[in-house]
Amino acid sequence: MDSTPLNLLDLLIPEAIALNFTAASAEAVIRHLAAALLRQGYVRETFAEAALEREARLPTGLRLSGEIHAAIPHTDIEHVLRPAVGLATLPEPVIFRNMIDPTDVVPVRLVFLLALEQPKSQVEMLQQVATILQNPQVVSDLVTAQTLEEVRRILAQVMPAQS
Repeated sequence: MDSTPLNLLDLLIPEAIALNFTAASAEAVIRHLAAALLRQGYVRETFAEAALEREARLPTGLRLSGEIHAAIPHTDIEHVLRPAVGLATLPEPVIFRNMIDPTDVVPVRLVFLLALEQPKSQVEMLQQVATILQNPQVVSDLVTAQTLEEVRRILAQVMPAQS
């Protein structure tokens, strides 16, 4: 197995980036991104349901320091064929339950859907996403980005360079 650290920028799948995506629910966002990853051959047919089941048990909504909040849904490695990340920005928030306090709800406008096939890579990728989410300006810039190129440029400014 390749031990090269994964880089979020390398794993962003253009077909699984939904900018300014209007969704009625957290489930709709997860299903949309999961379907895109499935069509591109990154995940198994079980991925969407597994991600939704995991979200019900272990919510991933995160209250951030700025006005925009995020979620990082993901699921177990057996539902993934190749590593990938989907991204959705939402003009209107959808409700995710809070990762820290599942009785709390979080109005989310930025979603990173992680599809990773190694346990170690899940930890690495969550750390990279956490770095992004700690910067309110980056979060705001991502949510207002209009193109994939803009998303890549914004993320490149905060992601550590890979050799």
